[in-house]
Amino acid sequence: MNTRSLRFGLIGWYAGCLTGVFVLFGVVLHQLLGYYLERNLAELLSRRSEQIAVSLLANVQATGEKYVVDEIQARYNPAQFDRFIRLTRAGGAVLYASGRTADFDPSGLPAAGPGNSTRVVRLADGHRLLVTARTYLSPSGGAYVIESGGPMQAIEEMLSNLVEMLLVNVPLAVLVAVGGGYYLVGRALAPVVRMARSAERITLRNLDEQLPVTRSGDELEQLSLALNHMIRRLREAVEQNQRFLADASHELRTPLTVLRGELESAVGQTAAPELRERLGSALEEVDRLVKIVEALFAISRVEAGDAPRQWTRFDLAQLAAATAEQMSLLAEDKGVRVNCKVEGNVSVEGDSARIKQVVVNLLDNAIKYTPAGGCIELSVQARGGKAVMEVADTGIGIPAGALPRVFERFYRGDQASWRDGGGAGLGLAIVKSICSAHGGQIGVQSVEGRGSHFKVELPLAGGT
Repeated sequence: MNTRSLRFGLIGWYAGCLTGVFVLFGVVLHQLLGYYLERNLAELLSRRSEQIAVSLLANVQATGEKYVVDEIQARYNPAQFDRFIRLTRAGGAVLYASGRTADFDPSGLPAAGPGNSTRVVRLADGHRLLVTARTYLSPSGGAYVIESGGPMQAIEEMLSNLVEMLLVNVPLAVLVAVGGGYYLVGRALAPVVRMARSAERITLRNLDEQLPVTRSGDELEQLSLALNHMIRRLREAVEQNQRFLADASHELRTPLTVLRGELESAVGQTAAPELRERLGSALEEVDRLVKIVEALFAISRVEAGDAPRQWTRFDLAQLAAATAEQMSLLAEDKGVRVNCKVEGNVSVEGDSARIKQVVVNLLDNAIKYTPAGGCIELSVQARGGKAVMEVADTGIGIPAGALPRVFERFYRGDQASWRDGGGAGLGLAIVKSICSAHGGQIGVQSVEGRGSHFKVELPLAGGT
């Protein structure tokens, strides 16, 4: 998973959790607020019923029921204050019942049963009414039911406003939180992105570079330090390997040259045919070893960075055309045709001798593995800001299993038809090393029995 996917994954998880928390908070707040408002209204209505009972019904025997009814209307005026009050004898006779108000019509409201109760009633006009009922026993022994009610409309409007507020503010809060989270996650992942970009630029030729270290004192700092230590150890191992390769190649050149001279002298001085044949075979193997040592020495020099000291600006098209003309005689001897198609002024910067070695090796391989009557196409052109050189042949091709490894040192494939052309399996390794040293790359496509297509891409020289 890349950093962008990781960032969006973290933000998505964070936004989902935050939205869930806000929704849960809104639901709980809605329920608690509704319960709190209903309880407060119920307590207010209960206190009103208690006041009626204590201040009016306690002396009903002396004042009379009509006085109680008149006082309820005078003191509480239910119609004006949008309240409902009903006073009923225990037998069911209604002494007082408030009428229609501005917000609701209590007509048809069923009577409450004996005892104390709280209920929510939906009226015929659609309004909801919270009604509390209290049974009061007067000192004279009479029983009365006092019902006090209030509309739920204010509570419903408040809860509705709360829902609207949550619907507007929760998404806004989530967006703000997600934006802040995206920024914070981006800042948290920025060191990882910088390390990844630096790591992409590090190759075998610039192992002296280090990853940026974020002095944060956390795991990221430990990771960057550990990776830098690993790169340092890798650089030391590569340098040791390059030194060994260069030293071994250099030390082997002299004894092999002496051995070849001795064998050539022995062949000239020996008359026995069988012995001459054996000495000739040994001389061929020594020549093969000399070529391997020279190739290894060339690779070690390229990888050690010797080539950049000899860099010049030259025309790759002209170099390729001249090299193809020089190798045309070798192709004609085998009955192979070489076609060269180049554009003018495809300038690159580098070691022209090394780049010529790339052209020679690719053409030599193409000629070697193309049967008589075949054709080789060499083209050079500027494309997409790069110098592109392609070598395509109609030869035996490369087995599919060998394609991923053709640029490895000493790799020559498994099939005899591809292996019998000779060589030590270092030519393409040298080509790849030279291309990498010049900031380029090489690729190959091949179908067994139909030929191979090598493509080399090098940076164009500045101003081309």
